This record gives sequence, C-alpha cells and structure tokens, in this order.
Amino acid sequence: MMRLSDIKDRLHPELYASLSKRIDELRPAQSLAIEKGLLEGKSILACTPTASGKTLIAEIAALSSIFNNVGKAVYIVPLKALAAEKHKEFTGKYPGIKVALSIGDIDSKENNLSGYDLIITTSEKLDSLIRHHVPWMRDIKTVIIDEIHLMNDPGRGPTLEILITILRRMLRKIQLIALSATIGNPQELAEWLDAELVLDDWRPVELKKGVYLDGKIEFT
Repeated sequence: MMRLSDIKDRLHPELYASLSKRIDELRPAQSLAIEKGLLEGKSILACTPTASGKTLIAEIAALSSIFNNVGKAVYIVPLKALAAEKHKEFTGKYPGIKVALSIGDIDSKENNLSGYDLIITTSEKLDSLIRHHVPWMRDIKTVIIDEIHLMNDPGRGPTLEILITILRRMLRKIQLIALSATIGNPQELAEWLDAELVLDDWRPVELKKGVYLDGKIEFT
C-alpha cells in the first residue's frame, strides 16, 4: 500500500498539508492513478466501486494544477444538488483557493468566473459557457467528469460527449479525470479519452448478496 508520505515531495506543500490531516495511506485505486501518471498531468479514467476513493484522485489532480499555477480546474457533476455539495466540501477543505459554483441561468456568461480557481458546474452549464466564448476558458488545465457513464443516457449523454470533444479540441494539453462506478466498456472509453485506465474492485466494506425472509438473511 502506498503511503501519502511516499509522494510528499511530489505534492505541493499546501496540498500535502491538507491531505495529511485526513489520510495516511492511499487506497488501491489512488495508488494506481499515481503510478499511471496522475501527478504528471496524464488523463485518468477511474472505474472503481462506490466509496473506493475516486473523488480523491480528482481532488489531487485539480489542486495540484491550482497550487502549482498550471491552470484552473473544472469539476463537472450531473446534478445541481451534487454541485452544491462539492462546492461546500472544497470550500471547507481549501479556504485559500477560490471555489465557484456555476449552476444558474444557462444563458448567462458569468464573466466573474475568471477570478476563480476551481469551478463546479454541470455539463449543460459548461456547454453554454463555451458557446458564449468566455475568455477564461483557455486557462483551464484540469477537467473532472463525475459519473461519466451518463454519456450513455439518451437525454444528457450527447451534451456530455460533445462537451468533452470540444474541450479536447480547444485545450490540447488538458488533463481529463473521468470517474464512474459502472462502465460497461472501460477499455473503449479510456481509448476515446486518451486516458490511462484505473480499474479496481476494492471497496472499504465487503459487498454481500442475500435473501431476507422471516427475520433471517441467507447469503449467497
């Protein structure tokens, strides 16, 4: 198991100080992402079970980009409620960085976002900002796509797919961090994203399957 102290010299001091208050050892998926070039700007597709530590992979990528003055980070989530939750989480963890929540009127340019380091938004809102040609878009270095399996959703999938395509054409050196617990074709998606695949089945609590009847559970 890789310890956080093993990569101390590769992390910005402020990022390491924050992480070291919360964790001591990295989980398998996090260690694998580090080994596959997360800290060198490589794009990563992490397909691992719920609660296995995917969010920390995204956090390390985004905050490394910000603290090292490489560029802004954008965190794309599927729901406004989840965006608000992530905004609260990152604001609490990193009071020294400017975190913006952009989930309002899709037709708004929100020029004030140029002054923020981390922008949490939805795919529809980011698509609108791109179409408004906001100038700060060229300052983005890291883009996190949470629940990327929603590309398969008939309603929202096309917007997300087109958005990723546009971002990759606009920003040639972009680092994409795609996260999901359920992808049917991870190898194919990783190739399309030009990303390293982090595939792991470790979970913090063992998942068991059983049948409940008359006050008893019979596990299969």
